[in-house]
Amino acid sequence: GLGEYLAEDDADGIRIAREIMAKLPWNEQLPVRPEKSFKEPRHDADELAGVVPVDYRKPYDVREVIARVVDDSDLLDFKALYGVHTVCGHAEIEGHAMGLIGNNGPIDADGSAKAAQFIQICCQANIPIVYLQNTTGYMVGREAEQDGIIKHGSKMIQAVANANVPQITLHIGASFGAGNYGMCGRAYDPRFIFAWPNNRIAVMGGEQAAKVMAIVTEEKLRREGKPVDREKLEAMEQEIIRRIDGESLALYATARLWDDGLIDPRDSRKVLALCLSICREAGIRPLKSTTFGVGRM
Repeated sequence: GLGEYLAEDDADGIRIAREIMAKLPWNEQLPVRPEKSFKEPRHDADELAGVVPVDYRKPYDVREVIARVVDDSDLLDFKALYGVHTVCGHAEIEGHAMGLIGNNGPIDADGSAKAAQFIQICCQANIPIVYLQNTTGYMVGREAEQDGIIKHGSKMIQAVANANVPQITLHIGASFGAGNYGMCGRAYDPRFIFAWPNNRIAVMGGEQAAKVMAIVTEEKLRREGKPVDREKLEAMEQEIIRRIDGESLALYATARLWDDGLIDPRDSRKVLALCLSICREAGIRPLKSTTFGVGRM
């Protein structure tokens, strides 16, 4: 008596689940959402394969992706001339209003402050936020430190962590280091998180990690007064690149449930529309708590 229904296979199980849901009058208590007309994007989604380069190090404008996903390819760009490497704006997908945050490279101090303010605006307006994540991380170096990257970067991460509206993340390229956190990675518990097959996720890129480890190893050998074996050093670098590049693949990440699945980039609009619809319904569907346990046979 521990099972209520018996399915012959997965397909039959899905059929039974749909039949059960059809018999439950859950939707009768939901307010009817007024029909809202919307326009399809002006640009074909099939072009996404040509917009996004295979090599994550090659720059491109994330607005080209947005133009092929949102209604009428219309983005109200927020502070377009400030913090230009971080793109924020208001748009709609199948009539669902939302805020969009995307990357055009590393996140700098201005981009962090801009994103933090935009997240707070979305929370005040009670609209969900969609993150199009493609960044190699936060900007580093003396100039970045003088610009206040630690202060402003922490403001952005604090805003992401405290946002009280649905957040949805789509990995569309690189996801390295703290940039994964700042753009609402898995650790920040977005409602949904999907990835394109070209996505790369790691602490840092393979070549960058290899160079760092080579520098550390050379310094260690010099302190110990030992000679540097260039052949061994190069072999170590190649092994690091091979390992990190392999473990940063989208398939490696999704196999470990670091996301909710890989999607065809051309399906991004459809998937995001479904997610936004689910988030909206979750916010208005009344839930009834139970006061007794489930009695089994």
